[in-house]
Amino acid sequence: MDTYSTYTLLAAAAFAAGVLNAIAGGGSFLTFPALVFTGVPPIVANATSALAVSPGYLGSTLGFREELRALPARRLKLEMLLSAVGGVAGALLLLVTPSHLFNGIVPWLLLFATVLFAAGPWIARLAASHPGSEQARWRNPALLAVAVYGGYFNGGLGILLMALYTVAGESRLNTVNALKNLNSLVLSWLSVVAFVLAGAIAWKAGLVMMVAATAGGFFGARWSKRLPVAWVRAGVVVVGLLMSAVFFSRLAG
Repeated sequence: MDTYSTYTLLAAAAFAAGVLNAIAGGGSFLTFPALVFTGVPPIVANATSALAVSPGYLGSTLGFREELRALPARRLKLEMLLSAVGGVAGALLLLVTPSHLFNGIVPWLLLFATVLFAAGPWIARLAASHPGSEQARWRNPALLAVAVYGGYFNGGLGILLMALYTVAGESRLNTVNALKNLNSLVLSWLSVVAFVLAGAIAWKAGLVMMVAATAGGFFGARWSKRLPVAWVRAGVVVVGLLMSAVFFSRLAG
C-alpha cells in the first residue's frame, strides 16, 4: 500500500470514528484496526488510536458544563485525580506488556468491547432498575479500576463509566453523561501524555487521524438527529465482530 493510500485509509477511518463517537460511540473499532492494517505495531496502534480520538472528549465535556458546575468541587477533583492515576497506570501497563502478549490479548479485548457495546442499552436499563447509594463506598475504587482499563484499551469505556455511575445511585442522565465525559477526557489525555513521553505514538498517522476524527465529530453531531441510533449501533457491532474475527484469524495464522 503506497503512502497516499495509507493516509487516505487512516483519515477515512478516523473521520468515520469521529462520526460514530458523536452519535453512539465505538470509534476505536475503526481507528485501531486501520492502524494495524497499515503496518503499525499493535501497541503503537493502540496508543496512536487513543491520540486520534482524544480531542472529541473535550467538546463532549464542554457540552455538559452546567451539570458539572452543579456538582461539589471536592467530588470532581477526587474523581479527576482517580481518573488521572488510573489512566496513567493503564498506559504504563500497556507499555510494559510484551508485544507478543498484547498481540494475543487484542482479539479478546476487541470482542469484549464489542459485546459490552452491544449490551450497552441492556446494561443501562439494568443499572437504572437497581440503583445503589449516591455515596456508595465502592464507587471510587471502581472508578479507578475502570480508568486503568481505559488507559490500557479504550473500547467500551463510556459504557462502563455510565453503568458505574448509574449503579452508584446517580439518576440524572445528563449528570451521568457529564461525569462520563469529564473522566474520559482526563484519563484519555493523561494516558496519551504517557504514550507521548514513551515514544509510542506514530505521529504522522496520529496527527492526520486527529484532524479527521475532529471533523467527523463535528459532522456527526450535526447528523446525529437524522441517523437512527439503533442502525448506527448495529453497524458498530457488526464492525466490531468482523474486526474481532480478523484479529483471531491473524492470531491463529
